[in-house]
Amino acid sequence: MRSSIIRSVESTLRRGRSVVSPSGDHLLRRSFTSAAPLPERKVAILGAAGGIGQPLSLLMKLNPLVSKLALYDIAGTPGVAADVSHINTRAEVAGYMTEDQIGEALEGSDVVIIPAGVPRKPGMTRDDLFNINAGIVKNLCTFIAKYCPNALVNMISNPVNSTVPIASEVFKKAGTYDEKKLFGVTTLDVVRARTFYAGKAKVPVADVNVPVVGGHAGITILPLFSQATSASNVSLSADEITALTKRTQDGGTEVVEAKAGKGSATLSMAYAGALFADACLKGLNGVPDVVECTFVQSSVTELPFFASKVRLGKNGVEEVLGLGSLSDFEKQGLESLKPELKSSIEKGIKFAKEN
Repeated sequence: MRSSIIRSVESTLRRGRSVVSPSGDHLLRRSFTSAAPLPERKVAILGAAGGIGQPLSLLMKLNPLVSKLALYDIAGTPGVAADVSHINTRAEVAGYMTEDQIGEALEGSDVVIIPAGVPRKPGMTRDDLFNINAGIVKNLCTFIAKYCPNALVNMISNPVNSTVPIASEVFKKAGTYDEKKLFGVTTLDVVRARTFYAGKAKVPVADVNVPVVGGHAGITILPLFSQATSASNVSLSADEITALTKRTQDGGTEVVEAKAGKGSATLSMAYAGALFADACLKGLNGVPDVVECTFVQSSVTELPFFASKVRLGKNGVEEVLGLGSLSDFEKQGLESLKPELKSSIEKGIKFAKEN
């Protein structure tokens, strides 16, 4: 059984097809024909030995678009790097530990993914994470500004509604800020919305797409189920849409409670993080029409940062797309989320300026 699985994965990798998802989000999908060599791309993961970092490191090692994979954490990274490096895929893996090695980890990076920080625990909101994770993110972004100022930065560390503004202020202070290259990873909200919608509508999840806008915590997460697309023509009731919206917003809490204090959404977050990083790499490589929802500097609303569909390209953000037509329920949700999202953004900016 084990050998047949390995043969299947190796065969799939050689063909460049996905071994993760049969949907349009092919994590390992080939972006070019075999006649065109893939560009050299270095990806750095900061927080690679943690609950999200380890499975994320594995998934990025499986991605044929990655030629170099740099794994950094304050402890445990050599073991993770050694383990992942034995996988027979393209990426060369190196592990780095402690701040005196972070420069080498970051130099030459095209994409930097930041899952570093403490996880949520039962009864803890994303806001409760702020004081610890804000300092971690600020410190790491200082190094990014110094060693790889042109890299695309994928922020996973929570609370994303605040850590992205913190990163922007750090980069502004360093004179390296480019709003096209800083992303809050909200892909897990999209992944959950697709999964929950497909389950309720009884349609194949591979056929489903649901935009999720706003932010990345509680009521700031607004799935636009009125814009859900699938191969089947399905109409859900208002009560079902309300329930699906609530479940998507509380998806992280659902996992925290199910793990009974022993963890948070690490595996699904790693998967979502790998999907978004893959989209960034495709954009950098010139693949056309790469569109993902992500939390970026935005003029879609009056708020300075907002998650919506974004077209990715060789410079990062090519275009921030509008919200499209909203249902009355979604319009109400949009207005309801703005005060909380505004407060979280301002909290991040204030922290960065005062510390």
